[in-house]
Amino acid sequence: MNWAHLRHCSWLDTRARFVAATPPGGTLLDVGASDGETLGHIHELRPDLRLLAVDIAGQPEKYPPNCEFRRVNLEEDRLPWPEATVDAVTCMHLIEHLEDLQLLVAELARVIKPGGRIYFETPHPKTLTLSSPQGRAAGTFTLNFYDDPTHIRPVGMGALAQLLSGAGLRVADSGTSRNWLFAAAWPLLMFTPASRRKFTALVHWLGWSACLTASRPQ
Repeated sequence: MNWAHLRHCSWLDTRARFVAATPPGGTLLDVGASDGETLGHIHELRPDLRLLAVDIAGQPEKYPPNCEFRRVNLEEDRLPWPEATVDAVTCMHLIEHLEDLQLLVAELARVIKPGGRIYFETPHPKTLTLSSPQGRAAGTFTLNFYDDPTHIRPVGMGALAQLLSGAGLRVADSGTSRNWLFAAAWPLLMFTPASRRKFTALVHWLGWSACLTASRPQ
């Protein structure tokens, strides 16, 4: 989905709603930018934003124009930006890949501006109980948490909230991440052959991802 279509209805997508609330012309940091799919959507929704990105590997050639990318080991390295210089941070499907979150949380608390917001998204613990895709679809899509061999452990929102509070951040909201258009498509797709489109609709129907928003007090 092109997020440009969500500019006037960002409430339909949990991630888009967060990004839409970033101040005009603000700076947004995407942590764990990976292949840049999320960055591309952010740019579609808010082309006015200054985008920063970090990842231990990353594919900066796929990132939006003028996105500032830095290669960073988030368990060992500090972020390469000064204190209180970022308006918003997105951290989507990263923390379940890390052994230790302490340095990452401390660095996000350092670079975010007073009043700035941070959005975390990660597989819900209930994904531990889901069945993997069956038949020829096995290994093609992550439904069970451990279908992705790089996942280390689920991160509960309660535990994450305590880490953030310890770093001086304030939890603003938590819940389930969904795109309601994808979720509404599931009853239409549930009897169709296995496909990425079908499984995407299913995870939004199920509420596969948990999310949490925090802010740095003014």
